[in-house]
Amino acid sequence: MDKYYFIAIGGVGQSALAKILLEQGFTVEGSDIQESKYVKLLRKSGAKINIGHKKENIKEGFKVVVSSAIKEDNPELIRAKELNLQILHRSDMLKILSENSKEFIGFSGTHGKTTTSGLMSYVLDKGGLNPSYAIGGIIPDLNVNAKSNPDYKNSPFVAELDESDGTIVKYAPDYLAINNLEVDHVDFYKNGISDIFNTFNKVAGNLSNNSKIFINIDNKGNQDFLKQLKTDAEIITYSVKEDADYSAKNISYENKKTRFDLYKGDKKITEIESILIGEHNVYNILAVSSIIMEMGLDIKSLKEHIKTFAGMGRRFEHNCIFDDIEVIDDYSHHPTEIKCALKSARAYTKGRIVAIFQPHRYTRFKGLFEEFKLCFDDADVLFVTDVFRAGDNPIKGFESFDFVSQIKKANTFYAKGSIAEAGKYIAPYLKKGDVVLTIGAGDITKMGEVLENEYRKLSKS
Repeated sequence: MDKYYFIAIGGVGQSALAKILLEQGFTVEGSDIQESKYVKLLRKSGAKINIGHKKENIKEGFKVVVSSAIKEDNPELIRAKELNLQILHRSDMLKILSENSKEFIGFSGTHGKTTTSGLMSYVLDKGGLNPSYAIGGIIPDLNVNAKSNPDYKNSPFVAELDESDGTIVKYAPDYLAINNLEVDHVDFYKNGISDIFNTFNKVAGNLSNNSKIFINIDNKGNQDFLKQLKTDAEIITYSVKEDADYSAKNISYENKKTRFDLYKGDKKITEIESILIGEHNVYNILAVSSIIMEMGLDIKSLKEHIKTFAGMGRRFEHNCIFDDIEVIDDYSHHPTEIKCALKSARAYTKGRIVAIFQPHRYTRFKGLFEEFKLCFDDADVLFVTDVFRAGDNPIKGFESFDFVSQIKKANTFYAKGSIAEAGKYIAPYLKKGDVVLTIGAGDITKMGEVLENEYRKLSKS
């Protein structure tokens, strides 16, 4: 039986694939630069994991799996090449797994991939349909980001399909959701939206006439993409504003819940209720509901699991509460995502919203700098921490203090230094009844604990 070695096995995508292979009985080893929740979960499942990348870790007889984040000077990658081992990109491994399943359900687009793929996996799992899945985040209620059904070849396989490095063109899902298309990952898509359209046209070109593409026709990027889309697959549309194959009508947000009527064409199918807040989550639920119905499954029985899905880790995730101050953590790192997160916060509370924004990558911050200036309207107070580099080199003129000096919004402050230092600066500004939204894809997720500790120190002084 094959043996696999994952370089940077603690990454959310790498760890999902490693977990599936472990559950299928393969030998899995790997390495990462530090301990993490994903490393700990894999160890419990039987993986041998080294901390630190060393050439001595690589052995004969293994297939080596890497992600786009692994550089050519990585000592393990160099050693693997010296031994002439087979090297698979993470996307190659996902492609193999998808092709070995009964039916492949993929979720794509600029925003919402993790939530939609997580929701679909959760609903099918709770509904007794025993899916296999690989998701870009922990499903809190299940405490996993991946699973392999023992009868893998006869079960549906759900996956989040990442477009950031163009490797999405390798997949050919039976059901493909495109929630939205916007400019992002400007370090890879040099020509902006036209490059993104080209990538998704290649994906669509992989699909047979038995496949179905589910597309949100309210999104401007999707509307433009549809005008040039060429595919043999069937197009299924969904919307909250227009006539579509599937639509949400009579949407309401009350008592920290979202409700709407699900329609197929002009026929009401059922009422949907969810504890996910915001219009963007209506689109997420619509995408999943549309696929469920097109798969021939009973949405009326499965909607009970839509109702209990609490969202994905770091997606409007309730972090902590202290002295009537609630901290909510959100992974948003694109202007559109930030707008949606803040609109959700506005629907969630009548109190003051304190946003703490950590820009993610200098390349993204520079490429969307003007758009970032316009996405914080729903924040009453805004703090901006230093940029989380994620491997990028600093770009002059695009530091956080540059952003704060240019943004035309009252009550905006620069919180410099580490998360601990920024939290110490922010804590005195907090008041009872505040909802604090920590925003970003970096280590801003640690801010809630820091704020609670610093606030309690102030309360005692």
